[in-house]
Formats: sequence, C-alpha cells, structure tokens
Amino acid sequence: MTAEAREAGSPKDPAADGQRPLDIALLTYKGNPFCGGQGVYVRHLSRELARLGHRVEVIGSQPYPVLDEGDDYADRLTLTELPSLDLYRQPDPFRTPKRDEYRDWIDALEVGTMWTGGFPEPLTFSLRARRHLRARRGEFDVVHDNQTLGYGLLGDVGAPLVTTIHHPITVDRQLELDAAEGWQRRMSVRRWYAFTRMQKRVARRLPSLLTVSGTSRDEIVDHLGVRQDRIHVVHIGADTDLFSPDPSVRRIPGRIVTTSSADVPLKGLVFLVEALAKVRTEHPDAHLVVVGKRPEEGPVAQAMERYGLEGAVEFVKGISDAELVDLVRSAQVACVPSLYEGFSLPAAEAMATGTPLVATTGGAIPEVAGRDGETCLAVPPGDAGALAAGLSRLLGDEELRVRLGHAGRERVLEHFTWARAAEGTVARYREAIARSAGGGPRRSAAAATSRSATPAPGRSAAATDAAPARVTEPAEPARATDAAGVTEAARVTEAAQ
Repeated sequence: MTAEAREAGSPKDPAADGQRPLDIALLTYKGNPFCGGQGVYVRHLSRELARLGHRVEVIGSQPYPVLDEGDDYADRLTLTELPSLDLYRQPDPFRTPKRDEYRDWIDALEVGTMWTGGFPEPLTFSLRARRHLRARRGEFDVVHDNQTLGYGLLGDVGAPLVTTIHHPITVDRQLELDAAEGWQRRMSVRRWYAFTRMQKRVARRLPSLLTVSGTSRDEIVDHLGVRQDRIHVVHIGADTDLFSPDPSVRRIPGRIVTTSSADVPLKGLVFLVEALAKVRTEHPDAHLVVVGKRPEEGPVAQAMERYGLEGAVEFVKGISDAELVDLVRSAQVACVPSLYEGFSLPAAEAMATGTPLVATTGGAIPEVAGRDGETCLAVPPGDAGALAAGLSRLLGDEELRVRLGHAGRERVLEHFTWARAAEGTVARYREAIARSAGGGPRRSAAAATSRSATPAPGRSAAATDAAPARVTEPAEPARATDAAGVTEAARVTEAAQ
C-alpha cells in the first residue's frame, strides 16, 4: 500500500466503519488485567479495536498488560514494554533500586518521589511515554492515554491525544482522608495522592476526554474543573461471550461473591463483612467469597475477627478467567458494596452471567445495575443493615433471584458490551483526528510507508503470527541538553511545591 493510499483511505481492507484503519497507541501506566479496572479496560478495548480492523500498539509499564490472542486480529495487536523501576512489585514493595538500575533522570525522580511518600508512576510514565512517542513521530494516527494524566503528555506527543478518565482519583483521596485516623495518617494520605494535583492541571488542558459513565462525567466537572462539553461518555461493559450463564455450573447454597481489587475504603468491603454477620443469623449457610487479596490488618481483618467470620469469608486471587466466571456462576448472589464506582465492571460481569445482584447506589453503579427491583436490589452505600436486608431477601427468594438474574443479563447485552465501547471510542478518535487536521502534525508519508512495510525497531515480525508481539523499549541515556526533560523537571518542581 502506498503512503498516499494509506493517508486517503484504501478501499482494500477498510475498518468495520468502512473508513481507513487507524494506527493507535494505547498508553497505560499499569496494566494488570486481573486486578483493577484500568488493566481490564486496556485488555478488552485493545482486543475489540483490533477486531474492528484497527492496528493497536499497547504501550505499558509494570505490571505489564496481558493482551488477548486471536487468529482474526493477531497481526493487528502488539505490546511495547516501557519499563519503570517497578518500585512496588512483590515481594519487596517500596524497594530501593541498586545503583546499576538507574538509567536516567526520570528513574531518579521516580525513586525520590517514592522516598518522600508520593506515588510517582503517573508522572514518570508520562515522561517516558513522551520521549518514546516523539522518537516515533508519524507512526500513529492517534494516542489514547488510559488515565495517566501526567505532565509529559501535554503538548506535542506526535499525534492527536484522546484521554480516558475512569473517575477522578480525588474521590479515592477524599474517602481515604475521611477514613484516616490521626494527623500522621492524614498527612501520609495527602502526600501519596499529591499526584492528583498534577492530574487536575493536565485534565483541564486536554482537548478530548472520554469517561465511562454520566456520573463520572459529572465528577470530572466538579473535581477536576473540566468543561462538560469536552467530556464524552463511552460506556464500557462485559465480555458477554465469556461472562454468560451456564446451567451446568451448580449454584452453591448461601454463596455470596464480590470483587475487591484493593483494601481501601472506596470498595466498602468492611460493610459487606458486617452485613454477612447479620445475614448468617437468618441464613447460617451464608458465606462470602472475595476475589482479591486477604488483608492482614485494617478494618476488614478486624471486622472478620470481631464477628467470628474467619471460616465464612474466603479470599481468592490469581485465578484464570474461566475460574472467575465459574465462581460468579456458582454464587446465589453477587454483591457490589462500593461507596463509589466510576462504572463497576464487577456489576456488569456478574449480571452478564445471570447471577442476581445486590449493589449500592454509590457513584455510577445505578447507571450500570439499573433500577431497584427490576434488574438488581439497590441499597444505600455504607449501610451494612441495608446490605444485609437485600442479601437476606435474595437468598430466601429463588423466584426473585431467577427474575433479577435474567433481567440483569438482558440489560448488559443491550447496553454494556466491549464491542459497543470500541465502536464509540473509534468515533471519538476520528473526531480528534479531524479536529487536529487543520493545524496539528500529520503522519508523514515516509512514516506511513515504513510502518506498513516493516516492524517497529526491536519487534519481531514473526512474533505476531500466533500471539500479540512484545518489545521492550530500551532506556535512552540522560542528556543535559534535553530541552523537554528540563521543561518537565521544572513542572515537577512546581507541582511539588
């Protein structure tokens, strides 16, 4: 294909919308697809974008994204690793790197921020991504940032920028401050979340923002000060082929399942544990399976000990997709006890399996779960008594469980699938590209020809035959004359003051 045909749109092999396929750089500073919504988002969105005919290069840091494999899109979905120092890895989180691990000033900034109690990864990933993207100018039609919101992504990154904000992290910050005991703990929370000031500044300057719900859009306006007309809602969803009913999986009497990706107040797990103690007075076989890591201390651990629930609460982690789906299918009830969610993938996934749902009305959860009594049972957030009442009602009423389970799946199929999410996202990509065409940088003919004819440096062309390809981006030596680096260092200093 010639560069001219590529730029104009070749009639051969168009994308699903009938237009020229796009080359997309999808950025994620954390990509774990088994714990946390951002990794799940990248995994499923990248797959569906590739299925629509677009070429997607996921550029991520540790924990690296895990991309799906498929014969129908294997040559259009690749992974480029942009390594950090991985300071929070297990089993030695908050580690101090050895001297020979330092590669440049960004690494020093990453360690220094950690040493002073801050969370550096959104900033340092954005700086590495900026350098990487500028070195590959012209290879991408659009850059999609998955909530990094770092200073490094301001200005020219070589292609139009679209950014997804799942919800403002300032919400998490406030909930943790509200739960913090003592001035030292509050100071620690404020320092850890200092990066949210950067994210607020960056969000206000970005030309195109996506979010996953109307509730998140309103929170972005209120918390980050972004104009509402610059924010576009593109609902995400469940993998409805994977998360589907299976009558051969036996429902376990009394089983309640929930997902808690982190032991933080936002997830409301302590209220569910308290509710379980109440439920067991009416339903002695009631028990809870939590998809997540068991907390060794803190409010959840204390509540389990206080109510004598050690044998009634099980934590599972590191399970496969198939095991997760069967676990949800085996439950009589799924529960989302969160105080706030920007969307709630666990709600959509549980509903997709036909498992009846008890969910709070925190944040955007009602937008996903639907009306109380129609597609779920809805309760106020932070109310263990209301949670217990809803769970007891469902556990004791098989007809209601069947009705809500069926209605819940139908709601997800109609509104919340990854295919729909990809189609809506591509529409926003094309708007951003069209908006920048008048004055922004265009992909060069040479770059387009190069990308279509040869793999990117370090990437094996043969690796795309069976699975998503992977390349690790080597660190670039530090240069005192790097003007971009000096500019960003100044911004970092300003943010820290």
